[in-house]
Amino acid sequence: MRTVSVLLRHELRLMESLVLWITRRTQGTGGGRAFGYARGQGVVMAGFLFVCVVETLGMSVLLRDWPLTHGVVLALDIYTVVFVVGMHAASVVRPHVLEAGSLRVRRGVHVDVRIPLAQVASVRRELRMTHRTTDGELNLPVGSQTTVTLQLTEPMTHFTFLGRQREVGTVRFHTDDADTLVAAVKQARTVPSTSPGPPV
Repeated sequence: MRTVSVLLRHELRLMESLVLWITRRTQGTGGGRAFGYARGQGVVMAGFLFVCVVETLGMSVLLRDWPLTHGVVLALDIYTVVFVVGMHAASVVRPHVLEAGSLRVRRGVHVDVRIPLAQVASVRRELRMTHRTTDGELNLPVGSQTTVTLQLTEPMTHFTFLGRQREVGTVRFHTDDADTLVAAVKQARTVPSTSPGPPV
């Protein structure tokens, strides 16, 4: 039942993202500085959407003599197209957000992690094209790449999409403007806070 609940919530958030995208609004950026990452996947998502549309048209032609089957397949194909657009919309309307005292790292509706700036040991621009599943690391590539690496002073708890708990001490993610984000995080860490040491 928990898995069904998670999947249903995921679908609802995708639909919400479509509405926000159409109305040119974002989610959870009030009072913070937003950093987008959707541009890194734009070409891939456009290609995927094109394939879905071509498949929909092709199946409509092939199944035109079987009305019932055609109706079912058409409904599934249309839903797939909406799903793909929703995934891209979720990435657009849910950017990373630098807030007072924390950095909110996100990827669509799948990941939303708040990292206290006081817990950031170092932040750097680092382009990576390959990522292995490693204990203690959270990799959030977009278009198969990450551009920013955060090293934490101590592990923090991250919950996966289906609720599995992981302890991570390194976070890698993508943003369209890595230099600006890295500089902004470093500058934010120079503000007097409870940080145990000087920024790196």
